[in-house]
Amino acid sequence: MHVDTVLLTIPPLVVYLLCAGIVGVESIGVPLPGEIVLVGAALLASRPGSQVDPVVLAAAAAAGAAAGDSIGYAVGRRYGTGLLERLGRRFPRHLGPAHLAVGRRVFDRHGVWAVLFGRFVAILRIFAGPLAGAMRMRYPAFLAANVTGAVLWAGGTVTLIYTIGIVAETWLKRFSWIGLVLALVTGFLVSRHVSRRVERAAAAEQAG
Repeated sequence: MHVDTVLLTIPPLVVYLLCAGIVGVESIGVPLPGEIVLVGAALLASRPGSQVDPVVLAAAAAAGAAAGDSIGYAVGRRYGTGLLERLGRRFPRHLGPAHLAVGRRVFDRHGVWAVLFGRFVAILRIFAGPLAGAMRMRYPAFLAANVTGAVLWAGGTVTLIYTIGIVAETWLKRFSWIGLVLALVTGFLVSRHVSRRVERAAAAEQAG
């Protein structure tokens, strides 16, 4: 069976809930591939015959991101950095002590801007909510930056990938499933590139 046929049978509600759920859990502080899932869903929405609405998809992802960050903020405010340190011991490649040190430094320098623009950086996406809560950032300021960042990130990602999918349809045609694979791989590689840059900064922080 053609891959497109299988993907197009997925109910739109499942796609919306899946994106909102994975993005939300990632924002709480659990390392999940939220951006890759959103990229795949946006490309699926661009397929002819798809019932997935890109506007609803972006709204679902933004809502999941904002809610997840708010939950992460509450958890961080309640349990402090101790919880992040315990998670770091469980996920040393993603949330190790050096990563936490880099996150603290970014928050110290940039405050609420770290929350807004951190949404676009893989590692900071995971840290932003819990770290903001642990550092006692004022919640109204955090919420404003959180919601703004979530809307810009989700809306921008869906708009970009959806547009690419529509344009690509003119030449991909029967082999359109390759576009989905390429988009997922590209999203993964970009995410890994940013993650490695943060990891190098974390390593430098630890060495220093």
